[in-house]
Amino acid sequence: MSKSDKVKEEIAYLKFWLGVMVVTDISLVGWLVSSAGSAPAHQVVGALVAVVVITVTGFAVHRRVERLIDALEEL
Repeated sequence: MSKSDKVKEEIAYLKFWLGVMVVTDISLVGWLVSSAGSAPAHQVVGALVAVVVITVTGFAVHRRVERLIDALEEL
């Protein structure tokens, strides 16, 4: 497998997980908006922490994909 093919596969793999993170993030935010008032406080806090962690991790994955795409131009 050539180096460019390997980088393309890594980009595809990271894009899949980025999509999973985005869908999970959107779902958690939707749940927070719709039921934050009626949910127990520990669930709301847990959901808020999860949103922050998933958002930051998603941003990091996005940056990694950008760097890999830039590196792919040089191959």
